[in-house]
Amino acid sequence: MRLSIKHTSTYRFGGPVVHALQRLRLTPKATQGQKIVKWGMKYTNANPELEYEDQHFNTVTLVAVEPEVREVMVECSGVVDTEDNAGVIGKHSGHLPLWSFLGQTSLTKPGKAVRALMDDLPDPENDKVAFLHALSAKIVDRVDYRIGETGVKTTGEEAAEHGSGVCQDHAHIFLGAARAADIPARYVSGYLMMNDRIDQEATHAWAEAHVDGLGWVGFDVSNGISPDPRYVRVATGRDYRDAAPITGISFGGLAENLEVNVAVEQQQNQQ
Repeated sequence: MRLSIKHTSTYRFGGPVVHALQRLRLTPKATQGQKIVKWGMKYTNANPELEYEDQHFNTVTLVAVEPEVREVMVECSGVVDTEDNAGVIGKHSGHLPLWSFLGQTSLTKPGKAVRALMDDLPDPENDKVAFLHALSAKIVDRVDYRIGETGVKTTGEEAAEHGSGVCQDHAHIFLGAARAADIPARYVSGYLMMNDRIDQEATHAWAEAHVDGLGWVGFDVSNGISPDPRYVRVATGRDYRDAAPITGISFGGLAENLEVNVAVEQQQNQQ
């Protein structure tokens, strides 16, 4: 499937910025089942300074915000070809060893609420795939998808206790439970082509777990499926912070407002 993507992020500051740097993870991965046909980024009131590949093989772009501005815009657009591999990404790659994805982070560390979700699931020692699918289904059954009740600092345990969250929270709960079952797991940020609309207000997030004999396998907990050709992987990490589309620091104009507009659609004319 050939997907056309447009992603605009607009930062508005409460006053003139003295100094600011932003770290962007907005370039899709060239990976199994996914080919970047073209991709570009444009900046308003900011200038790219450096591009590098981080420990997760994410493409990271550092941009410097121009002094005294009150608004910064980053516009991404491109075309990506995807294949249907039933969510299977394959063998592990990256600069971090596989065992590093067994360690919990402050966002994934499970407590009583997350561990309760693991009750009555298939034994992961006997069938990891069955355990992971059952875990994904139980999370979305017990933790309602609701916007506006959690934020980027909400932990998986907090979302499980509250009983609601968004895709980021579902992924963190999944990661915490999978790692507690001794299964390496990682966070994924990216794009999803929706069947009922083109325009969206956010990027998407899901999880991947490493299964012997298959490698990395994706689980979109919020939608109850494994990723198909409608998904585009952009960045991966141990949790949201490793794969966040935009992070940064600023001095002056500290109050920030972020507006995101995403459009993903299938490109019919494949040449």
